[in-house]
Amino acid sequence: MSDQDINPNKYSELRSTYKYYIDSYSALYQLKTDKEEELNDIYKMIKTELIDSKKYPPNNIMEDILNIIPYNNRYTKSYLTLAKLIYDEYHVKEVNKVFYISSFLFYNEYGIKLIKSENFVEINYENMDIHKEDTIYRAIMYNDKEKFISFTEIEGFNKNVRLTSRIFQKFQSSYSLLELCCYYGAVDCFKFLRTKFNSEITQKCLELSFLGGNPEIMSECLKYEEPEEESMEYAIISHNIDFVTFLMNEYNIKINLNDCEKYKNLESFLVYFDQTHDFNNCFIYSVMFNIPSLSEYFFSHGTNINEKDNDGETALHIAALNNSKETVEFLISHGANINEKDKYRWTALHFAAQYNSKEMAELLISHGASIDEKNINGETALHFVAMINIGCPKVCLAQT
Repeated sequence: MSDQDINPNKYSELRSTYKYYIDSYSALYQLKTDKEEELNDIYKMIKTELIDSKKYPPNNIMEDILNIIPYNNRYTKSYLTLAKLIYDEYHVKEVNKVFYISSFLFYNEYGIKLIKSENFVEINYENMDIHKEDTIYRAIMYNDKEKFISFTEIEGFNKNVRLTSRIFQKFQSSYSLLELCCYYGAVDCFKFLRTKFNSEITQKCLELSFLGGNPEIMSECLKYEEPEEESMEYAIISHNIDFVTFLMNEYNIKINLNDCEKYKNLESFLVYFDQTHDFNNCFIYSVMFNIPSLSEYFFSHGTNINEKDNDGETALHIAALNNSKETVEFLISHGANINEKDKYRWTALHFAAQYNSKEMAELLISHGASIDEKNINGETALHFVAMINIGCPKVCLAQT
């Protein structure tokens, strides 16, 4: 298909059609409140626009909400509250694809294990509660310059102190005070550190500035560091489309479609399509959003239903991985090869079973998914199926 065949207004049309999704997830990723009334308003929007009207599984929405915490941890309690509201109203039994730290925080707050097999006994609690009063980290979190300065005046203050905490998105890394200012958008504390201590602006500062979203901090960081792919990832996480297009246009950094799905940024996904007209890849990755009509749009433009990405995964692999039941049914009805393998020889059934998606595995088996296909490690889908106790047909059980 040539570029001339594409309606130039298609981006606007698609954005308008899926505005409910874009606005809902932007509200979650850009959440800046701990007020009960405002949280209830956000919950009502999520409930109406995503769960009730569009039939997104409540456990998937819980996963999405809890997995935002490491990227916006100032509002940890708010995310936990929203997840608990869903848990209570929809009687969620188990949530499988949640960051370990988020699962722990939910357990610590409510005494509920979202992943039954997890054991929190050996977790290291050090630096977990950075929100507590009278810490320099809380002063940065709230951009409390006066409080922050008072900590720097204490005898023995170490300007080079670094924080390592599981509550951040990459807990294996440590963070300088200046990097934390960038993460939280604490511009006054940032300026003080630069003026008083000449704190070094690092590549990580620049990357985190796109997450923190403060234009002054970002502008200062850009004087010293050149943005790379990770800056784009943080821009996508921020759900600020201006940041995304800035990096794309000024620094020629490509939008990563996998990041768009991972952080539920459909708007950036549509910008990628608008710029590239890449129907094949957009079709494959569109299934990640669990919006069948979006996948149907890309498929209707001549895309191969069994098209593969760089990992050899088809749309069916990805839909099964994301527990997108309606999308899987659409793909199968249009001829998707149910036993297609990726480059590691995984089938869609392998993915469904590994992530404890019992209903998805049952759906795939009912449509003829083979339980005998082996992945690169010699594991059959039956190995994973047995782990989640799916009620297999007699022929399946006979082979165990």
